[in-house]
Amino acid sequence: MERTSSNIQELNKDDENEKRIDTDSIERIFESKKVPPWQQQLTVRAFVVSFILGILFTFIVMKLNLTTGIIPSLNVSAGLLGFFFVKTWTKFLDKSGMLKQPFTRQENTVIQTCVVASSGIAFSGGFGSYLLGMSEEIAKQSKEKNSAMNTKNPSLGWMIVFLFVVSFLGLFSVVPLRKIMVIDFKLIYPSGTATAHLINSFHTPRGAKLAKKQVKTLGKFFSFSFLWGFFQWFFTGGDNCGFASFPTLGLKAFENRFYFDFSATYVGVGMICPYLINVSLLVGTILSWGIMWPLINDKKGDWYPADLKSSDLHGLQGYRVFIAIAMILGDGLYNFIKVLGRTLFGLYHQFNQQKIQSDIPVTGNSSPDLPSISYDEQKRVRLFLKDEIPTWIAIVGYLTIAIISAATLPHIFHQLKWYYIATIYIFAPALAFCNAYGAGLTDWSLASTYGKLAIFIIGAWAGSSNGGVLAGLAACGVMMNIVSTASDLMQDFKTGYMTLSSPRSMFVSQVIGTAMGCIISPCVFWLFYKAFDNLGISGSDYPAPNALIYRNIAILGVEGFSALPDKCLTLCYIFFGFAIFVNGIRDAVGKKRASFIPIPMAMAIPFYIGGYFAIDMCVGSLILFIWSRINRAKAAAFGPAVASGLICGDGIWTLPSSILALAGVNPPICMKFLSRSTNIRVDKFLSL
Repeated sequence: MERTSSNIQELNKDDENEKRIDTDSIERIFESKKVPPWQQQLTVRAFVVSFILGILFTFIVMKLNLTTGIIPSLNVSAGLLGFFFVKTWTKFLDKSGMLKQPFTRQENTVIQTCVVASSGIAFSGGFGSYLLGMSEEIAKQSKEKNSAMNTKNPSLGWMIVFLFVVSFLGLFSVVPLRKIMVIDFKLIYPSGTATAHLINSFHTPRGAKLAKKQVKTLGKFFSFSFLWGFFQWFFTGGDNCGFASFPTLGLKAFENRFYFDFSATYVGVGMICPYLINVSLLVGTILSWGIMWPLINDKKGDWYPADLKSSDLHGLQGYRVFIAIAMILGDGLYNFIKVLGRTLFGLYHQFNQQKIQSDIPVTGNSSPDLPSISYDEQKRVRLFLKDEIPTWIAIVGYLTIAIISAATLPHIFHQLKWYYIATIYIFAPALAFCNAYGAGLTDWSLASTYGKLAIFIIGAWAGSSNGGVLAGLAACGVMMNIVSTASDLMQDFKTGYMTLSSPRSMFVSQVIGTAMGCIISPCVFWLFYKAFDNLGISGSDYPAPNALIYRNIAILGVEGFSALPDKCLTLCYIFFGFAIFVNGIRDAVGKKRASFIPIPMAMAIPFYIGGYFAIDMCVGSLILFIWSRINRAKAAAFGPAVASGLICGDGIWTLPSSILALAGVNPPICMKFLSRSTNIRVDKFLSL
């Protein structure tokens, strides 16, 4: 601990001059380094490393998708591991005299873009939401009318084809707007900007030394997390067995899903997520499982039949699911209107004030006179505009893929007619622009909100008797993939702009990463689907809560509110309004005071699945908080590396555990916890 602290102080002391220059200009540090042409930024080693990291991060995102649906930003991990792998590779080649091309920050940016694009398909592909929501297993839990014509079980073949025909449209829809978004409007794109600063810092002498130590820390906690997952596996030889079912807060609390489940993944996620998110989850847990569900359970026999299981959607489970949906929709609607309003106001302000720099050429290699902006901006603008992506490529690409998609999708989903798809593709570019612009202002992608909008519109259009539920879920997938990849690409353009990476290399890297994801993500999901029989079932290791939520949103859009239990609709209205009210209060009191008010979207997540993961995440927050109090500089430098190691190690353990399950190798021990009275009865039974 002392040694690491002194090393950080030494690095800061030795690099005082660099820090002073860095404050004034990043690009002057790299002035002596030639920027490679865009073709040389796209190296074979970059895509080999991207493929390996893409598989790693897809396993992580898939596990998070199928457990809670909370996915933190993994940009730091992707950038750090990409830097480490290629730096090790080039160092080895340099020693052997075989190094032909040094490792640059542009190549690092290509890796970052490719990995995030690849693993992003694990989210936008709907494996834990709309796609799994189509399955018979989820439909059994919903019990809607005409369920037979509204189901489609996952299959590797159609999932890959589906992703290939819907995942590229978003990329082509915003390419012509890159100059407007990045240079003219000067949108921040906080995640893209933060990633660029990270990559730039790696390639300075001071940053390279610190990155080496961060990778070492990540490796230690990766090993610990992986071995911890392996150790826990031995004690999970049955239902509710192992450390994940340890009643740490007592058996009564365990029954209401209050317990610490020793998950390294969610401790790590808690260290990455802001304190407010974790506290909001805990508040939502206390409100639902601590107060509301016990009170509603007391109404059994009055509000709903007493003989129903707690997992029945017409009983207590219905209140859990639909009240959570009401809060999610309320929060989503509020933020949709807010971001759309800010987008329209921003556009009006930009055009009204005529802030677009008409003297900056759109094409060519000329060097415009830019006396009013900094040296860094001049250099970035010239390079960003140098490698133009022709508009005709974007238009032809969009139209070609749209036609192929409209012709292909009805063969995969018979309920989704070609004219539904054509309608989506007519409005999609405008929505993709709104999402990309909103993400530039707020760093908030509303892809899932646009997806839910498509569920309601297409589902209602198709109707209950024509498979409206399945049509709505499929339309959700089409819309989500378009708007999600559009905002991701614009974030990458911003990162490329700040690291002097060519827009062409960013676009090609995004396309290749998306193609990788269209194959890797379905294969990883298929491994989970075949290895774990209880996938998507409430209370299992992989409950996939969003799958049931998305399906029930589709049912509401098609069939209305007739299937809800008594008083459930009233409670839904109350919590829908509550979500809007709390968001309004948060915006009204200002940023500083809003940091003490819970976020409704985060509060809604544990309503359905319980609060065990919220306790894990709060433990992660507590660790980081105490660490920051003891040594703020060290916590800031190594906290993300520790968190990434915990997430990656536990996430990658799912690969061998899945293989063991497929091979029929079961854990040898079941560690289960019983009350004293139950234990006495078990002992008596066994002694007979």
